[in-house]
Amino acid sequence: MALSFLYLAFVRILQLHRLRRRDRDDLAIEVIMLRHEVRVLRRQVVLPALEPQDRALFAGLSRLMDRSRRGRFIVQPETLLRWHRDLVRRKWTQPHRPGRPSIPAGSVAVILRLARENPTWGYRRIQGELATMGVVLAPSSVWTILRRHGIDPSPMRSGPTWAEFLCSQASSMLACDFFSVDTVLLKRLYGLFFIELDTRRVQVTGVTAHPMGSWVVQQARDLSMALEDRIHPVKFLIRDRDTKFTSSFDEVFRAEGIRIIRTPIRAPRANAFAERFVGTVCRERLDRMLILGRRHLERVLAEYVVHYNGHRPHRALGQLAPLTVDSPPPIDDLEPAELRRNDAVFGLIHDYRLVA
Repeated sequence: MALSFLYLAFVRILQLHRLRRRDRDDLAIEVIMLRHEVRVLRRQVVLPALEPQDRALFAGLSRLMDRSRRGRFIVQPETLLRWHRDLVRRKWTQPHRPGRPSIPAGSVAVILRLARENPTWGYRRIQGELATMGVVLAPSSVWTILRRHGIDPSPMRSGPTWAEFLCSQASSMLACDFFSVDTVLLKRLYGLFFIELDTRRVQVTGVTAHPMGSWVVQQARDLSMALEDRIHPVKFLIRDRDTKFTSSFDEVFRAEGIRIIRTPIRAPRANAFAERFVGTVCRERLDRMLILGRRHLERVLAEYVVHYNGHRPHRALGQLAPLTVDSPPPIDDLEPAELRRNDAVFGLIHDYRLVA
């Protein structure tokens, strides 16, 4: 930067020496033209970018100029003062002195994970767990990290989420819901089904055109007798706030020691497993054919439930069917001749199996 400043100063001295040798008329005309060019450029450039050597040259030449003429140039007296304040601030700015060493990002990630996975742990408990892993941190450091990331350092920050509750209690939970189908003659039929949250096994208990309270209670009684053969007893039943689920319906399950959980109002995601089955059976079956009547719908649903429970893969079950016990052994390559197709549900759904 010093060499560029010396070169620029040398060029300006040569220009001044050349201007002295000219006639005054030529010099005056050139000054007028240059001033006009400066005005034109000012209309196009709002704030020019000045380099350090430009600032040094403007500051030096402004000392040789009359104060009454300084206001004609882009460098105003306020600009010179601001440049000086910047130089003073840079001179007296103290270099950064490192204090306590920062906590590694990996340790911070571990602290946050322990806090999120263990809502009952406070910052003291988390600090003790870190000590068992060989990570030595002060309790105040753990407290600061939790507060910095918006987590309350005290224990019992919050209870389990709805998803965590469902996962922990899935083996003892059922969900039920209604779905409706319009026949060819525009008669609406209602189907009641129950789904096991852990195995995704579905059971359609009945189809009717008049889902009265007595009919719904009878379906509950039939299901309660079938639940006696389960290895894991059912403890919870999730249902929505449909008026077809009467108090007598709930009493049937309460007598078996099953607690009824009603979903919030206008919250279909609270009963997501049942809602997902309704969408699946409609997309794969009911939306692709015309239903003639109640018996026709019962037959269609019976065949689809066999396919759903016995063959249809589920991502939550590792691409296995609800009734599949063991997964098939892995195969390196498939041969088209070994593949056999089985048409299910009136030929609208295909099951594929390998022939040995």
